[in-house]
Amino acid sequence: MTEGISYQAKDILFKSLSELYRDDALKVFHLKNMPKIQQLLPSEYPMVRAEEKRSDTLFLMEDNSILMLEYESNSRVIENYLKYLYYAHRILDRYYTEQREVKKIRLVVVYTSNVTNAENTLDAGDLKLDSQAVFLSEFAGDHILYEIRGKIEAGEVLKHEEIIKLSILPLMNSKKNTQELIKETVELARTIQDERTQVQLIAGLLVATDKFINESYAQEIREWLKMTKVGRIFEQEKQEALKEQAIQFAKSILDAFDDEEVAKRTNLTVDEVRKLRKH
Repeated sequence: MTEGISYQAKDILFKSLSELYRDDALKVFHLKNMPKIQQLLPSEYPMVRAEEKRSDTLFLMEDNSILMLEYESNSRVIENYLKYLYYAHRILDRYYTEQREVKKIRLVVVYTSNVTNAENTLDAGDLKLDSQAVFLSEFAGDHILYEIRGKIEAGEVLKHEEIIKLSILPLMNSKKNTQELIKETVELARTIQDERTQVQLIAGLLVATDKFINESYAQEIREWLKMTKVGRIFEQEKQEALKEQAIQFAKSILDAFDDEEVAKRTNLTVDEVRKLRKH
């Protein structure tokens, strides 16, 4: 199990998933009466200590609700639902503090293939938490892998739904174990001709299997992602954005500090600070 992917470390993953999870992506999970995804949200919360937990994946939906998409390999309802209540509290508190808005929250729990049934409600009297369950034990992983592999080998373009299916395939019902499927899926992804599709698939896989993947192998994959052309572009965009933030912050404190102190507080060079002061 990994220690979780920090927001800084998953910039490539976040941007790739933002492109992947759109339109009718949730149809992969056979979810009914669910609005479309509007955007992927960072799952970290302000003032959360490193050892504290976070929601697996958060989405802002078209009806302005928040979807918590959680992956579980057990059916310990009480422990899991108490965890979800904690996540929901953080979400509600953040939006109310920042926007004075009480968000409606949806909860979907995706269970790995070893779980075939689970309760979908925690009833604590006046407080009740409901969810929709997705059982990947009902998904024929080996057959899905066979079909999509055929498309990839034929050079066909994969649909978003097929990319998402591949990203969660290691958690589906299969004759192989999770770690074997993760490696096989990654190797298959590397044969895809379109690099953006490669990155989207592996980003989805890393996030979906974050609780289950071998940490050393996960780190190897993340390093490979950074070396791809798409990864380098994302990293360049990130550095440019961080530099612009530093410049704007420096401008706001120029009158309060000398050049050396501004440079220290913003990680800009003294020469860069001096040029800002001239302008």
